[in-house]
Amino acid sequence: MHCKILGIPVQDGAGRMGCEMGPSALRTAGLVAALGELGHQVSDLGTVVPKPQNVKPHGNPALKALPEIVAWTDAISEASYAAGEDGMPIFLGGDHSMAAGTLAGMARRAAEADRPLFVLWLDAHPDFHTLDTTASGNLHGVPLAYASGQAGFDGFFPRLHTPIDPTRICALGLRSVDPAEHTALRGAGVTVHDMRAIDEHGIAPLLRAFLERVAAEGGRLHVSLDVDFLDPAIAPAVGTTVPGGATFREAHLAMEMLHDSGLVTSLDLVELNPFLDERGRTATLLVDLTASLLGRRIMDRPTRSH
Repeated sequence: MHCKILGIPVQDGAGRMGCEMGPSALRTAGLVAALGELGHQVSDLGTVVPKPQNVKPHGNPALKALPEIVAWTDAISEASYAAGEDGMPIFLGGDHSMAAGTLAGMARRAAEADRPLFVLWLDAHPDFHTLDTTASGNLHGVPLAYASGQAGFDGFFPRLHTPIDPTRICALGLRSVDPAEHTALRGAGVTVHDMRAIDEHGIAPLLRAFLERVAAEGGRLHVSLDVDFLDPAIAPAVGTTVPGGATFREAHLAMEMLHDSGLVTSLDLVELNPFLDERGRTATLLVDLTASLLGRRIMDRPTRSH
């Protein structure tokens, strides 16, 4: 496979600084080498750079960095669309606001191929706020609502070429959902499997059912992996830690199943804040998970000295 690495060092959508170092940390942790060892061709497309834009004031006074995030979204959408021409784009974040652009670009590519885009959202949070409902004002909490065509973004965010059907979204691993998001998710028809569902049923049958649907509809699959999907005990380098996340084996099993499905066409790695990491172990874990998604098996795992 031809893997295309694209750095997106946005941190304007998060509540604390540090995510802009995420792409560098993932490169330093050996992402390119790990994919090359699996036999994939790897191209590093560099880094997205946004252009300033004029954005009219919004009625929600809590919103933070709206002009900056709009500029990022526009630039990311175009860059991700270009990266998706062939091969598998891997987008290195950066906070989760970047998914507003990556999802928009991938949905446009899927539409041109006359195939539906499905989204697997691996996150403690659904990020399903609109510009009107967010109380924190941190815009890493809105990308999934925007990309699925929810109301309230017109006139502020870039116009969507192809909104994603929210019934083709599966949010897996949720454990922090605001009331407004809860209502919106139900109304939109998003498939939601919170951590209780994983505890009760296991991650495999929940993910398998979603993958079977993607395959049945001939869909493309975009995976958006937030560090806080993982339990903070194994992945501390995130500014939005929520206890009780996916374990090491649950996360690797999900990646292995995704690889076996052969359905994944693009990947986000988001919310890595190296400033909060411990000897790079979260960055290393993300590299290992990506390698599992791209074909590394348990018996292939290298022995580490630490």
